Amino acid sequence: MASEGDDAPLVGRSGTLTAVRTDLLAAGPGGTAAVFVTGESGVGKSRLLRETAEALRSAGAAVLSGTCLDIGDASPLHPVLQALRRAGVHTEPGPADSGTGQDGAGALLERVSRELRSLAQGRRLLLVLDDLQWADRSTRQLLLYLLAGLGELNLSVLAAVRAESLHGSHPLRRVLAELRRLRSVRVLDLAPLDRDATDELVAAIAGADVAPEDADRVYKRSGGNPFVVEELARDLRDGRVELSDTLREIFLSRVDELPPHAHEVVHAVAAGVEPVEHALLARVLPLPETELIEAIRAAVAHRFVTSAADGYRLRHRVVAEVLEHEVLPAESAARHRRYAEAIEASPCGPDHARLAHHWRQAGEPVRALPSVIAAARDAEQLYGYVESHRYWTLALELTGDDDAQRTELLSRAAEAAHRCGEHQRALTRIEELAARPDGPGKCEIHLRRARYLAAAGRSATAEIEYERALAVGECTPAEQASAAAHLAELLVHLGRYADAGVRARDALELSEASDGSTADLVRASAALGFSLAFREDPDAGLAVIRQAVEIAERSGHPDDVGCAYLHLAELLTGPLNSVEEGVLVARRGAEKLAAMGLGRSYQTRLLAIAANGLFRVGDWAEAERVLDTAMRHRPSGADAVELLLSRCRLWVGFGDVEQANRDLDAVATILAGGGARHVLPMLTLRAGLAMWQGRHAEARTAVQRGLTETRSDDLVLLGVLAWHGLRAEAEAQAGGEVPVDPAAVRRLQTVVERMAKGAGNAAPAVRAVVDGYLDLCAAEQSRIDERNDPELWARAAASWDRRKQPYPAAYSRLRQAEASFARRPSRSARSRAAATTALREAYATARAMGAKPFAAEITAVATRARVALTGDEDTVPLRAPDRDTGDELGVLTDREREVLVLVAEGLTNREIGQALFISERTVGVHVGHIFDKLQVRTRVQASRVFLRAA
Repeated sequence: MASEGDDAPLVGRSGTLTAVRTDLLAAGPGGTAAVFVTGESGVGKSRLLRETAEALRSAGAAVLSGTCLDIGDASPLHPVLQALRRAGVHTEPGPADSGTGQDGAGALLERVSRELRSLAQGRRLLLVLDDLQWADRSTRQLLLYLLAGLGELNLSVLAAVRAESLHGSHPLRRVLAELRRLRSVRVLDLAPLDRDATDELVAAIAGADVAPEDADRVYKRSGGNPFVVEELARDLRDGRVELSDTLREIFLSRVDELPPHAHEVVHAVAAGVEPVEHALLARVLPLPETELIEAIRAAVAHRFVTSAADGYRLRHRVVAEVLEHEVLPAESAARHRRYAEAIEASPCGPDHARLAHHWRQAGEPVRALPSVIAAARDAEQLYGYVESHRYWTLALELTGDDDAQRTELLSRAAEAAHRCGEHQRALTRIEELAARPDGPGKCEIHLRRARYLAAAGRSATAEIEYERALAVGECTPAEQASAAAHLAELLVHLGRYADAGVRARDALELSEASDGSTADLVRASAALGFSLAFREDPDAGLAVIRQAVEIAERSGHPDDVGCAYLHLAELLTGPLNSVEEGVLVARRGAEKLAAMGLGRSYQTRLLAIAANGLFRVGDWAEAERVLDTAMRHRPSGADAVELLLSRCRLWVGFGDVEQANRDLDAVATILAGGGARHVLPMLTLRAGLAMWQGRHAEARTAVQRGLTETRSDDLVLLGVLAWHGLRAEAEAQAGGEVPVDPAAVRRLQTVVERMAKGAGNAAPAVRAVVDGYLDLCAAEQSRIDERNDPELWARAAASWDRRKQPYPAAYSRLRQAEASFARRPSRSARSRAAATTALREAYATARAMGAKPFAAEITAVATRARVALTGDEDTVPLRAPDRDTGDELGVLTDREREVLVLVAEGLTNREIGQALFISERTVGVHVGHIFDKLQVRTRVQASRVFLRAA
């Protein structure tokens, strides 16, 4: 079974290729060596033979290749004679070869051996034989003769054998058993590709942007068989849904070759839910035990079925797809009916999931429905919310609108969709439920719709729905408590901590008066604790949240546990700046929630919190690993927003513009009506990304838009936004291309004043973090005012050092050094030494984190100041003179000087953009300004001016 295309690389076999070449060159005492490669059809035996032959030919060996044919003993030594003919050797049989007795056979072997010696001419000879399972008797004798050293030549044999052919009394089995005794002979069973190698092969054929679920489907259908992988990957690349005719015909022909009872075994296993236990298969196939075992043995030998302690499986799931289209509908229904009846008769009790599947496939939905519902309930008890959602959805498909169970099924399906992260599906179900005459009351509908909206990232609409629930006249005290508790939680996520505290206290009072649920108690306590810790007393707030965690863990309900851990982890890693403890809490909570079946929702959000904490403490590599783990769950709604924002921080820090823009665009798409808790970080990241690209006007626009979201009480979020806004104006001032916007600066100063006022009333831990951002804002303001003060930057660096957040500390040191170096007239040796130390510390931090654009800016400052960033020297060769030396380059801005340095080195605009982390278009603008200011017309002329000034 060979691949038809030539676009498939050889993957997952490099170690095997090396081992085979080594074995073939390690000749035994007789000067011979052999490797017999066995494996199922399509596993890559022929490809391995070709690659090995080519490698040994390049190394100087003489190579002969032949293929055995399925024609029995009618053509003696066919593959060897074919190989000789291909090499130009006359192979017509002589008179001495025509005898059929022992002497005639011996003469033929001797003559072929002589031809092989002549062809080798003293070199090592490699004889490659494909499809050796069809070898005639003379070829088998020749192999024994040559590998025993009787041919007197340095010979290596490489042969491929289809493993499915070596069953029963096949004569080659005896030959291989005989040859295994020789130390220079190795029999290698070539296994299918593992998951990683399969993914690599799929990406090579179908493209690197193949969705993970598509690659996973290819692996499951192919079982790692390279030929099947290639065919399925080409189908994926070309957009074909149905199996290719090539695959279909190959598998059908192989199935047709099976003995009758083995044929039935393959069909039965294909119809079953794997693994199919032996006892179940025996009830489905009414064969005598001896015949059944012999049939299974044949199916295994032909490489269709695998056998394990837990039952039987198809080696390739694609076989089931092929067979599905080859049986009559009535035949398929009868087989599934036998399965269902056999499962119902099981002494261990029915397996509801399997039973539901087989009754459905048997075309009996009425008998399937009870099993579907039972399977959904079983899945919920095991926290398998994805599975329960699938079964509740299936139950709805099996009932009509007038079915008495329809309302309950809709209700359960909506909640299951919400729990497994299918929030839009949950909203659709709740609307269907609201339209039913026997549906829940208005208060419950508003409450559930609000929960689903919040989870989908539509926070503003969710808040309105909670208010509507509280306003419904017939809303019970218990429902009011639940609505107030959920609203309090939402307000925490929106950053409105004062409002959250009020709603949380309302919820606790209502819950106590109505003997409310544990879930409402946990949710309200967590929200109240967050509000207290942020605004008044961190210790008291932490105590309330920790108590909520204890209550949640005692209740054991996944939603309670998830809510409590989220609030605790967010508070520790965020406002209270206990980042390391917060990361530990987030990871511990993520493990618990994963075990409870909420990997797609609560676990991903907790991992996003952990990654944010790791980002703050500078462990960006570990943050990336945590996010990779979380992304495997493919979350949706607000959970996806948290994860994407967390990952985007890394992309911006790493300088990966394309990935950062992609994630920000995804966040903007999801956030329809999102609150400040998500919108402000999104806009802050937009601004940071634009600044690294030199697009200061875009950075300003993003920040100014964020200022409209100032309803939030979260002074930390406002601090980050204000810092980025003032930094954008300072960068514009330094670049000289975009003028500073006084109105924008005034708006930012208003926010800074609000922060300063709010910090005075905030809890000490929160005030300490806000003070750090106030220090950064004051220092950026000094840049805007063109009085860049190194003392302000030194104070900001010390402030962030105390908070153990290396990135803002390193950024402050960069600006401290830049400001010090710019003050030439008053600069002392001591101040230069301090600036040099600050710059080197900033560079070491940037390199450790992997912050490429940040490190590039540090390098540019060091180049202008002639400071060595590593080693013992204080200076480096001057590449771009300072602006105040009075030379020809004094008219250029700092960024234009950096561009000119790279122009003089011969870099293109694209290469300069990659080096400085700005767009190619921006580089072109800089080059145009350089030409105008230096009064030159070409890059060569500009380079001459630079070299003359240097």
